[in-house]
Amino acid sequence: MNEEANPEVWDVIVVGAGPAGLKAATELANGKAKVLVLDRKQEIGCPKRCAEGLGLKEFKRSNLKPNKEWAVQEIKGAQLYSPNGKSIKMKNKKVLGYVLERKIFEKELAIEAVRMGAKILMKHQVVGAKRKEDLKRESEGDEKGTGEVELLVEANDEIKKFRTKLVIACDGVDSLTAKMLDLNTKLDLRETDSGYQYEMTGISGYDENLLHLYFGTGVAPRGYCWIFPKRKGTANVGIGIGAFEEKTAKYYLDKWIKTQSGLKDGSIIEVNAGVIPVGGFLEEMQADNLLVAGDAGHMVDPVHGGGIGIAMEGGILAGKIALKALKANNFSKKFLKQYTKEWFELRGNHLKRRLKGRHLLEKLTDDDFNYLAESITVEEAIMIGEGNMTKVEQGKLFAKKLFTRPKLIEIMKKYLKD
Repeated sequence: MNEEANPEVWDVIVVGAGPAGLKAATELANGKAKVLVLDRKQEIGCPKRCAEGLGLKEFKRSNLKPNKEWAVQEIKGAQLYSPNGKSIKMKNKKVLGYVLERKIFEKELAIEAVRMGAKILMKHQVVGAKRKEDLKRESEGDEKGTGEVELLVEANDEIKKFRTKLVIACDGVDSLTAKMLDLNTKLDLRETDSGYQYEMTGISGYDENLLHLYFGTGVAPRGYCWIFPKRKGTANVGIGIGAFEEKTAKYYLDKWIKTQSGLKDGSIIEVNAGVIPVGGFLEEMQADNLLVAGDAGHMVDPVHGGGIGIAMEGGILAGKIALKALKANNFSKKFLKQYTKEWFELRGNHLKRRLKGRHLLEKLTDDDFNYLAESITVEEAIMIGEGNMTKVEQGKLFAKKLFTRPKLIEIMKKYLKD
């Protein structure tokens, strides 16, 4: 295997051309930084590892406008199903979000990044990363990260060298790039879900303007099944379950589909599978010459596992902090710590509250789900789902609903205490 002698030099190198990496690159290029994006895959947007939903709030936060080329299905709400078949329909007259064609969506993000001035290289696998110079210390004691990182990258049976002062790792759960640069992002298996999904066509029996979520320990242990409509008669049909379940996610998904008259005779046109981080938020998302974002930074909603919008927010923030580091010529862990601080103020603390909510849901039995489905109103379900209720408000609501179920009251007391 050949090795190039002279490395290319860039202000910032982003590893991973997903939503986080592409948004970070766009932010940097827009700020006139010389930025390179490397990705080991041969095609942007493949494989998809999510149900492809994106709410209007997330469009706004990420400075995006829906485009019919990739925002393919309007969504006006959701319908939640308990184990006994009882459902709560939450439907709005207005569009609340879209199901995307993620392959086209991410390519549009890539086109925008390049339009701003970024460079993207596919089938470039980072196989090594090391710092070339130690951090220098100013006389007043501040760390000044003036050193550089050298990346060894495998491409077309040769090893290329790239140098940069800052790496933004967006290369997925348990980021290898972060590990090479001494930041441990390893995720506890207890904070992961196993996901399996089919894109199916020739199916029916559901409102195509709603997201459909099916709960129950027999349906999806520590998770749920979903139908995310994409086009007429076509939808993402999937499942997320706890990583330690005895049976596989595919087993539960196939079993559930057979019980759904509108799905069981459909055709599968795509299969997706992967690990979903649903917690394990990093207390430090930076090291010398390094930031992490997206799945690499465990930036996922712990309740429903969605991460496109959150990843883009993280990428945008990483790009902003990187520009500050370039201006200050300081890439030390101490300087970059502002990224972690600002992330938790922006979104991380909210996600921590959502994680506690998920832990509460995990303790509910099928009978509990059935009871709640029969007692909670649509308006109350919307308030809970938006995640904007205080703990006191949640406590009052659940106390009102659960006064006949002592076990649930004890669970709620522990949740509020924690």
